[in-house]
Amino acid sequence: MDSDERILVPVGADAERWRTFDGERTLVVAARTVTSLVRVLDVVPEIVHDDPRVTVVFAYDPTSAFNNGVLDLLRASGCRTLPWSQLSEISPDLLVSASENIKVPSGDYPVLVLPHGVGFHKFVPDSSGTGTRLSGLVPEELLRDRRAWLAVSHPDQAAQLGAAHPGTVGRTVLVGDPCYDRLRASTRWRERYRSALGVAPGQRLVLVTSTWGGESLAGTRPGLPAELLAQLPADEFRVALVLHPNVWSAHGAWQVRAMQQTAMEAGLIAVDPTDGWQQALVASDTVIGDHGSVTLYAAAIGRPVLLGAFGSEAVPGTAGHTLRSAAEWMAVDRPLREQVENVVAGHRTDRFAAVVAGAFAEPDAALHRLRDLVYDLIGLAPRKHLPARGPRAFPLPPSDVARARSLMVHTTVVRDDTGDIHVHTRRYPAALSKESAEDASSFRHLACDIDEPDTRLTESATVVSAGSGFNAPEAAAEGIARLLSDFPGARMAALPREDGCLVGLRDGRTVGVTAPDGGFTDPGTAAAAVYACLRGGLPLQDTTLLLWHGPHRQRLVLRVIRPSGGQPSASRARTTAARGLPPSS
Repeated sequence: MDSDERILVPVGADAERWRTFDGERTLVVAARTVTSLVRVLDVVPEIVHDDPRVTVVFAYDPTSAFNNGVLDLLRASGCRTLPWSQLSEISPDLLVSASENIKVPSGDYPVLVLPHGVGFHKFVPDSSGTGTRLSGLVPEELLRDRRAWLAVSHPDQAAQLGAAHPGTVGRTVLVGDPCYDRLRASTRWRERYRSALGVAPGQRLVLVTSTWGGESLAGTRPGLPAELLAQLPADEFRVALVLHPNVWSAHGAWQVRAMQQTAMEAGLIAVDPTDGWQQALVASDTVIGDHGSVTLYAAAIGRPVLLGAFGSEAVPGTAGHTLRSAAEWMAVDRPLREQVENVVAGHRTDRFAAVVAGAFAEPDAALHRLRDLVYDLIGLAPRKHLPARGPRAFPLPPSDVARARSLMVHTTVVRDDTGDIHVHTRRYPAALSKESAEDASSFRHLACDIDEPDTRLTESATVVSAGSGFNAPEAAAEGIARLLSDFPGARMAALPREDGCLVGLRDGRTVGVTAPDGGFTDPGTAAAAVYACLRGGLPLQDTTLLLWHGPHRQRLVLRVIRPSGGQPSASRARTTAARGLPPSS
């Protein structure tokens, strides 16, 4: 669909000749920005569901600086869309918009404006001039003509609008916040969201969220996701990024991904701006944000919040602005892991009670109130034979398979008072890893998956490993040999098998690693156990150890199932020593 292509059906001068459903009322949805379109796509189907009396069409307004992506979303959603210029040729019964900055053609039909965030807590650039305006305040002509109705989620917002413009007095309607209601309804699916996002049991999900603009978190600290991934062990944490759709629209998805490329390769969950931020928020354990609405929603559903930025465009006296003093602030000179763990440990369930009370009224009633309002404005009685629908949980997000294919593995070997061997591992994305010192019991090595595309990493790897998808029709020993042949710089190769993993050494030894207490042992973890024993001078034959990786503890048994084929060559011994592994004896 071209942006100026007129439609003939279901609205238009000759539409009755072509349409199947003879609707009694026409509802037009304004599509101006991705942000506002996502909000109305979430709400409108819940208002007019199962009612053939209401014809819904979308009108594309291309005047926003953030119009990029709107047509794509309309197409993907299957929306019947007319150009904004055609709006003046039809006579709808109601126009619904979650973008207040629209120029509606003259007419006598009402305009219902929904917030596209939480209230009106931000000053934004005024597209009609060089100054700023209050986000959420509709154009003067709509107020003068008494056509606009403004939905609010709290009575204080009506008072705020009235102080900003007397024309809004008597034109606000308290409906609540349908997004907040759905977030509350979605909490019971939290574990399902975490599983879909690839958050393993015991891992903690740190969500970084940013509004748009130069004073936002993304504008002031764009490298924060990479910093977190570099400091948080991969077995213990996942990191997700939720950027305001205006960031994606203004700069383009290509630019955003290019700016976060290393972080994404290190396992960053980059949430689609049109689908998934709500599920990621519910799934999160900690949120690092700014003055955007997602940070306020995080506080409202009880998540620990760290503020990394808070722009001057935040409106004093609003619930959003009170978060500035209610939440913890992130320090630039302290380790990030320490701050993440401290904000969780010090979090109280009632910490943001005052913020929530000032932002959201009438919880769990927004859709019911909106439905009654819309049907009243279009002059129809809601259909009574259908059962009432409550707030609905957000659907499961697309599965995320983002993961680091190369890890810098830190291992520490200790014996306890009973003589048991404990191997502690911490793994970090190799592309972001910093040098660290070794000592007599603490070591590090680079482990790469065979899918790692960066040859700089694979050529430097001590360990290469393959997952269950590795195509090795030959016997396991031959599969190990093939991996070592394909990666001549590696000293060890690891493969999964039904009862554990096989770890092959360059000198010909093959070590079987099993977990007798059950549980999956991935090849990289098995190789870390073997590596730790070699560096710690421990035997590989019939060795039992406790491997700690992140929140998990596994008892592993190592057995040499294929002894060395003999002394390694002098060149091989030199390479082995350079890798920090003792030559076989």
